[in-house]
Amino acid sequence: MQRSANSTVDPGVFGIAVGISVLFVLWGVLFTDGLASVASTTLSYLITTYGWVFILATFGFLVFVGYLAFSRYGKIRLGKDDDRPEFRTATWIAMMFSAGMGIGLMFFGVAEPILHFATPPHGLAEAGSTDAARTAMQYSYFHWALHPWAVYAVVGLALAYSTFRKGRKNLISSAFYPILGERVNGPIGKAIDILAIFATLFGTATSLGLGAMQINGGLDFLWGVGSSTTWAIGIILTITLLFTISAVTGVHKGIKYLSEINMILAAILLLFLVIVGPTVFMLNIFTESFGAYASNLVGMSFRTAASGDQEWLAAYTLFYWAWWISWTPFVGMFIARISKGRTIREFILGVLLVPSLVSFVWFAVFGGAAINLELSGATSLAATATESPANALFETLNQFPLATVTSILAILLVALFFVSGADAGAVVLGILSSRGAMKPKTWVLVTWGVLTGLSAAVLLLAGGNNALQSLQQASIIAAAPFLLVMIAMCYALFKELRAEQLPQTLTAPEPGRAVTRPSGAPAPQQSSPVDPNTGR
Repeated sequence: MQRSANSTVDPGVFGIAVGISVLFVLWGVLFTDGLASVASTTLSYLITTYGWVFILATFGFLVFVGYLAFSRYGKIRLGKDDDRPEFRTATWIAMMFSAGMGIGLMFFGVAEPILHFATPPHGLAEAGSTDAARTAMQYSYFHWALHPWAVYAVVGLALAYSTFRKGRKNLISSAFYPILGERVNGPIGKAIDILAIFATLFGTATSLGLGAMQINGGLDFLWGVGSSTTWAIGIILTITLLFTISAVTGVHKGIKYLSEINMILAAILLLFLVIVGPTVFMLNIFTESFGAYASNLVGMSFRTAASGDQEWLAAYTLFYWAWWISWTPFVGMFIARISKGRTIREFILGVLLVPSLVSFVWFAVFGGAAINLELSGATSLAATATESPANALFETLNQFPLATVTSILAILLVALFFVSGADAGAVVLGILSSRGAMKPKTWVLVTWGVLTGLSAAVLLLAGGNNALQSLQQASIIAAAPFLLVMIAMCYALFKELRAEQLPQTLTAPEPGRAVTRPSGAPAPQQSSPVDPNTGR
């Protein structure tokens, strides 16, 4: 049974996690060069020695959830057999859309396709050619569509099944009950939750660092304030202060509305660019690159440094796989929370396909517009993105009408994602350090919010002129141990699913004849009528 709100904090998990986080911040402030050197050496070792593990595991997660979706386990409900979805399908899809949209798409929506266009991955095309354009979009889809959402689906499914089907605590460690038993409540379980905390902390810090860099880029584009680490750190501290006030005053309850506003503003910006941009080119590049993505999916999934560019893999594919893994506790908990009552098949297909579609459209519009500008010679976006990826979006918007308005809108979008992301990330960190309590204490939220902001600032400080590289290093290093947790989580989930009493369809008995149920199956219960409008 979940403990009361007055006794939720787990002193062991919270104390150890906060203590190590504080030491990391102090290390970055007092010995900046030392932190940068250790991070670079550790990253080089991980990429060289274990990069293949990230490659194989991420594709394995996609295969695993695909198998579960179409297997006999697909009809199992994430809850009791008579539970029905808490949210209507349209609402559920909208909420997943909100989770799939964030600082990352704003930062990389233009920068990634245009950088791949200028330097095609693994030398697969001639730089600046139409083949390079198709390859650039193909790899952008690869990094932002099925693979990342398969990673999220693994953790989300395991948590939803453990919490709603089995009635356990809302903790990462609870999903390991099938292989650890009651030991999930001991040191092993606490260690798993601490690893999840560090993955979430640095994944969130990476997003905050990207957001700060892009806000700085937008301010520089509009008002010439200059782009620097000092500006970015100042932005992080300001947003962290706003979040802290939100947590203390209870204003964080409005984050739900901020997320809805984000969706509306993102849709407006997207639709505007579709109307004023090269619409036909966007449609053509989407069609060609999607076909290339679909036909080369398996080959791309297995490419390692043996046949590709190790430096490119570290900067893109491995960074993304690690970033998604570091975000799984946050996104996994979010999609698990909104998916109670759905079947495993509904869950997996919804989580994989809907956000992937959003990514396809987003990159086709923003990346397509940027590549078209580069092909036509209207501007040198590749040079801008190489010098400062954060400025690529604003330079693209500058080539279309109402550039000042759309740039301000983009800055506002990033800022709102910034605030809501910091709040949501801190809530997950609070849950993980509060025995799974859904409403952690305010001071716990504030502690994690401040530490997340400080960690992002320290990473930018350690990176200096290579701030983006520093953020990428942190994500990969933090995600490495949690990757092993996810692999074990797949085994635990599958083991428990195999022991599941699968739902069976019983035919109506002949008059006067009793129904025969499988041995050990519970008696059927009367379920309440379900309102088709609410799903309840």
